[in-house]
Amino acid sequence: MSTPAWIRPATLKEALTMRRDYNARPLAGATDIYVRHRAATGTLPPLEDRPVLYVGHLPELTSISEDGKGWLRIGAATVYTDILEHPDTPLLLRRAIEELAAPALRNAGTLGGNIGNASPAADAVCALYALHAEVDLAGHAGERRVPIAQLITGPGKTTVGADELITAVSVPMDRPGSFHYYRKAGTRRANALSKIAFCAGGTVLEGRLTGLGVAVGAVGPTIVHSRDLEVRAEGSDLARYRKLQQEESAPGGFLTARYMALISPISDQRSTDAYRRRVTENLLRDLFERTIPTLLSGKAG
Repeated sequence: MSTPAWIRPATLKEALTMRRDYNARPLAGATDIYVRHRAATGTLPPLEDRPVLYVGHLPELTSISEDGKGWLRIGAATVYTDILEHPDTPLLLRRAIEELAAPALRNAGTLGGNIGNASPAADAVCALYALHAEVDLAGHAGERRVPIAQLITGPGKTTVGADELITAVSVPMDRPGSFHYYRKAGTRRANALSKIAFCAGGTVLEGRLTGLGVAVGAVGPTIVHSRDLEVRAEGSDLARYRKLQQEESAPGGFLTARYMALISPISDQRSTDAYRRRVTENLLRDLFERTIPTLLSGKAG
């Protein structure tokens, strides 16, 4: 029996079998793979010698639900438009989705595809890092959940197994005191790859900072993120936060200096390493010198 070129499984269980037996390439919205494998208009693109496993119709992968513990579970093949319209989508993720593409692409693109593509310039993935998102995977050996920062290892590289599928992404829902900080530098506001994507969020309640997440895209081989630095600021009131910042005398203080040490931007067709470095420093300083102290002081408008 010949190997099929395109497979449309009836169930998730069947999809996992086809993934394992044929080393099939998962596909839902096809917004990236169709670009990388261009063909004549109106024809299906050649996708090397691997069968394509279409999963965009499976109900297990296209639903959004709350887990009852303050987290939102988003099916990996849920299109961006549905995520954007869901009332419980965190504002930080909503902002990133609003600017990542034109409406037509948001009607097809998915978080699972964005994660699997593993681009360090992906706006929505940058937001997921800042939200400390967790990714659900399923395979014949069972299911597992992985923090997104541990799943993506390099441009186009992940720890998703050869027989596994990304099934869902879980993010914490906004709660009282939640804040978000989203900035994108690109040729256009939307429908353009980022020169820099910058995402941050957390909670300031009763004058204390918790759950801080900071992520910068397009300045390294993966989204730049440091759980160690976030933990250093955990539980800070304004006095403790200022003391932490004073551990470095560099412009922007301790946190800016340490994050700047993590980035390794390059020059490419979209921007230069010098531009990316300068803009990243400006955004870090704005976040750490102005935004967070203002929130901790209770003077935010």
